[in-house]
Amino acid sequence: MCVCVYVCMCVCMFILTLYLILQISIAMRFYEGSVGDQMAQSKGGKLSLPDVLRYGSQLAKGLIQLHSIGLLVLNMKPSNFLISDHDQLVLGDFGIPYLLLGIPLSDSDMALRLGTPNYMAPEQWDPEVRGPLSLETDVWGFGCSVVEMLTGVQPWFGKSSEEIYHSVVVRKEKPHVPSGLPPAVEHVINGCFEYNLRNRPLVSDLLLVFESSQNAIHGDGGWVGLGSRPIKEKSVGNGYTTWYLSKDHLQVGDTVRSRSPLNARRPHTVDVREGTIVGLDGDADKNSFALVKVPGMHNALRVQESTLERVTFGFAVGDWVRLKQETSTHSPVGILHAMQRDGAVSVGFLGLETLWVGKAYQLQMAEPYHVGQFVRLKPNVVTPRFEWPRKSGGTWCSGRISEILPNGCLVVEFPGRFVLGNEPNSFLADPNEVESVSFDTCPGIVEKYHHVEDFHWAVRPLAIAFGLFTAMKLTISMGRGISARLKKNRPNGQDSGGRKSGWRRIFRDASSTTK
Repeated sequence: MCVCVYVCMCVCMFILTLYLILQISIAMRFYEGSVGDQMAQSKGGKLSLPDVLRYGSQLAKGLIQLHSIGLLVLNMKPSNFLISDHDQLVLGDFGIPYLLLGIPLSDSDMALRLGTPNYMAPEQWDPEVRGPLSLETDVWGFGCSVVEMLTGVQPWFGKSSEEIYHSVVVRKEKPHVPSGLPPAVEHVINGCFEYNLRNRPLVSDLLLVFESSQNAIHGDGGWVGLGSRPIKEKSVGNGYTTWYLSKDHLQVGDTVRSRSPLNARRPHTVDVREGTIVGLDGDADKNSFALVKVPGMHNALRVQESTLERVTFGFAVGDWVRLKQETSTHSPVGILHAMQRDGAVSVGFLGLETLWVGKAYQLQMAEPYHVGQFVRLKPNVVTPRFEWPRKSGGTWCSGRISEILPNGCLVVEFPGRFVLGNEPNSFLADPNEVESVSFDTCPGIVEKYHHVEDFHWAVRPLAIAFGLFTAMKLTISMGRGISARLKKNRPNGQDSGGRKSGWRRIFRDASSTTK
């Protein structure tokens, strides 16, 4: 019976695949060209600024429609932007069969089949570890496509997949944006290449900028400034960008609290521990203010909106959370990405390719981690998810968190290890498998000293050298003291061997007489 059901399911999936391929093939017949084809036929291989803004607006509208039904493109590039007879842009060839059939992205080369390395976001290279894949993943591809349309040069042109991976994921390099663009366009494209996907703009932000910039183009739409320069960070402070801060959409009646720095511990002293918005002052820009009524205070506080975060059912975006019912398929500890007012949540968990979607009652607060914090594996962890270095005695090393990925995966460095050559000294860690360690949590003198050793590999050699130096100084000091005491207590007429000096004179006289 089970075999029959399995065969039927396979047949149905095969028929559905054929149907989808047929539908795509039929649709493709109406589009004989693409944006990539237009670029190949144009002078310099690039498009004019008005055309880029127009196609960018149409591309953003198509993305919004697909994202509204839960579909990601994951393969954004000019050759996949089809052009209709009416010069309208249509998205094509973006791996819909894989997504509709529910094929997991954990396959070793699935990410490459759903994307082209030159346009892939950092999290797209290894979704389970560096993910999750989200709407902002397509935003990175949008930015790469626009840069190519403006310059005629493919991002990371001439580099192999391995070289692109090293540039994007390891070295965190970003494509170069051409200069001379309208400020709003340059700013939003810069935002597309934020390494932390939560700091990237939404597609609706892209659409707003590209449509408004179309109206700002005058005359022949000439574009001056063909050079390029590295992307400048567009952070507002505390590690956040204006795009991140605009995603809360605060309203009157929302419960809010002061926002803590990104990937850092919540400060002990804050302006607003928790209060309710009773009024909004200004528009939706970064300089708008909110009137917050705090319990125990008579007058409402006037606080800048960018310093506040919305709290719903006790949670706020960016909080560390834990699933109440743990699962073996992924880490139970993650980071909250979205919190709706009705209690719907989206969480990034290590081990999942995409965001986990559920309800707030399924979560509880977890211990937060921050960059610079020292951690070690828990005593009950025998086989960690990722490789973890050991000390010479066989015990696990303690390391310092250097980066926190959007799904809670920790990047841990080990300053207490001395490495040679290309030996790695940075490792990944599951937040559910580690615990915080500090000088205060080490109970004994020996453990405190071992923790000090974890701060730098030179601590042990310095301690050994200091010990040897101290021992030598102590030995010399003790030797001098003993020698001085012996001289002080030595009787008159005795040499250092304990013999009287007179006998030495007698023996010397006797020897001379004999001669």
